[in-house]
Formats: sequence, structure tokens, C-alpha cells
Amino acid sequence: MMEKKVNTYQEAIDVIEEVGLLPLATLIPDYPSLNTITMSENWYLDTEYDPWIWRTKFSSDGVAGYGKFIKKKSVLISRQLLPYMKNILGHSKSVEERYFNGIISKEALELFKLIGQEGGIDTRNLRVKAGLKESHKKRIFENALLELQGAMDIVISGIQVKKNGDGEKNGWNSTAFETYDSWAERNNIETFELSREEAKRILMIHFSSFCSNEVVKKFEKIFK
Repeated sequence: MMEKKVNTYQEAIDVIEEVGLLPLATLIPDYPSLNTITMSENWYLDTEYDPWIWRTKFSSDGVAGYGKFIKKKSVLISRQLLPYMKNILGHSKSVEERYFNGIISKEALELFKLIGQEGGIDTRNLRVKAGLKESHKKRIFENALLELQGAMDIVISGIQVKKNGDGEKNGWNSTAFETYDSWAERNNIETFELSREEAKRILMIHFSSFCSNEVVKKFEKIFK
């Protein structure tokens, strides 16, 4: 589908706006992803041409929603498609209602509350404040984040740079989270009152315009 390799951040934005949904790594065979449309030698170099840096910049710039929204895999969704994706992948009931109905875990509810109170909170601080810092609780923490991202309750809004006492960069950056509603409002993302069926119909028209029949069938299964 994509023949020319992307070399710059702006070129990658153009692709996101064209395809609407761009996974970081291959999600569907014969469908583009950030790692297939870019040069492998540019990754992890910490330069302006590094797609690993772009992935959070898309979200912090309000270009695309970013998170593990589909099949627990990281994807970028364009501003134009976000309202329809949210309609399909999201829930009509609040996080609190879903917890009381036994649909999500207590840890997911607690993380959602913390992220709502402190938008842009990084993973390290979030884990500590949630009381899940111990190594044997890491999987519980990660699963709770996946629950919230899978329903698009939260998005990855950027990164926090780890610094030492002198203010110098020290160690790996940490992912930062924000509730979808907060991020969408801050970035002027539209909200449409549509049924899931109508949202799916619009999305399938979009993907059918440039995807093969096999890829379209994969999307139909994802949006089922």
C-alpha cells in the first residue's frame, strides 16, 4: 500500500491523516504501520528523524490519539476518525458504572481516577500513587492500563523526561497518560452522537476506499 518511505515527522502526519489509523507495528497484514513506512535505521537514535520520538509527539501535538486501543497494540488514530473509533471501541457507561457492574477491575477504576485528577501523570508516579509499585504488582498495573486504553477511556498524552537533582536528563523517559475526554477537549476533537452501527458504516466506507478486501474483512472483525 505504501511504497515510498517516510523520512520526516510531517510526512508521517500526512500518512496518518490519509489512512486514519496507523499502528506502530504490523497489526493487519498488507496494511501500513509506522515501522513499515519508515527507515529502520532511523529508529532509537533520539534525532528529529526518529519515529520512536514521533509516536508521543503526535499525541502531545494533538495530531492523533495514541494508545493501545486495538488488540492491546499501540495505534495512532487521526483526529478525523477518533470520534467514530471512540464510538465503537468505547462504552456508553462510565468507568464507575462498569466497575460496579463487574466489567472492569478495581485497579482500572483507581488508575482512571488518578489520571483524571492529574492529567499527564507519568507511569512511574501513577504506579506509586496507585500502590502498585511492588514488582509482583507490575502485571496488575499493566493489565489495568490495558483495560482503560482498550475502551479508549485514557490516551497516552506524551512523555515525562526523567531528570536528576541537577535537572539533567537521567534514565529512560516515562509514558504520560490523560483521560480521553480531557485530551479530546484540550485538542478540540469533535464528538458525534451516532449509533455504533452508523459509526462502523462510516469507518468501513473509509477503509474500503483504499484497502484490499482481505484488509477490509480484518477491520470488520475488529469493529464487530
